[in-house]
Amino acid sequence: MYDLVIIGGGPAGTAAAVYAARKRLKTALVLFDWGGQSNVSEDIQNWIGTPHISGAELSDSFRKHVEEYADDIIDIKMGEKATNISKKDEHFVVTLEGGSTFEAQTVLVSTGSHRRKLTVPGAAEFENKGITYCASCDGPLFSGQDVVVIGGGNAGFETAAQLLAYTKSVTLLSNEKEYRADPVTVAKVLDTPNMKGIAGVELLEIKGEKFVSSLRYKNKESGEETELPTGGIFVEIGQIPATEFVKDLVNLNDRKQIVIDPRTQQTSSVGVWAAGDCTDVLYHQNNIAAGDAVRALEDIYIFLKAK
Repeated sequence: MYDLVIIGGGPAGTAAAVYAARKRLKTALVLFDWGGQSNVSEDIQNWIGTPHISGAELSDSFRKHVEEYADDIIDIKMGEKATNISKKDEHFVVTLEGGSTFEAQTVLVSTGSHRRKLTVPGAAEFENKGITYCASCDGPLFSGQDVVVIGGGNAGFETAAQLLAYTKSVTLLSNEKEYRADPVTVAKVLDTPNMKGIAGVELLEIKGEKFVSSLRYKNKESGEETELPTGGIFVEIGQIPATEFVKDLVNLNDRKQIVIDPRTQQTSSVGVWAAGDCTDVLYHQNNIAAGDAVRALEDIYIFLKAK
């Protein structure tokens, strides 16, 4: 019987594991790989305390930090995915993909999410070669260039506003006739001189050689096709939380994110906490995920020791 099982090896899961080890909570850390979404980033510039670090280096630092404290208190179950968590009496049974199970008094879900990907021709070929799904991670790499944002929601417009600080120009493309972002945000961002928004278009193709050089889109109303030169494409068409395996255990919102108490990270199920991009917190960033996981661990520790 473990005190705690942590599911996920990104910034939330690894931060939680370090704190669990320091608090001497007997813990199983279930992860498929280290690092989370940032694995693919070439140069992360917003990880606090480290001006520049690649996704691979950040992932390796997560691994090293956990292993430094693991000793006999953290069991690292690498290359594993949880497929189900069920309640049994006053504890939980965690089932892994291979069929093995183990039991724990508490659970922290930190499985994150993955970006909804573009599926047009060229999208897969140019991922990380001009197409990026993380403006905070990769935006500064496109300084002085003409870039495109795909997505007409708040995330798309917030990304555009961020990019306007250092790019030459930003063009935002939305496949819907009306932008989904808050009207105040839309008006403010589109009022910037080097910003342009085009709604009601269908993305057709990403073009380039070794790196993105342009994209083609079609006006849905007129049918007119346009090729737009660009040095970078920032995609903000939504996130898909990795929460399917807990849908019968905790409350999810309409986006399939785990609903948590923002003061404690507790879910609707007593004994289960969640942190990071799989939750319904307003903002999703590496630093926020790590901090939320630490908050969860403080609350888990009190919960266990107050029993």
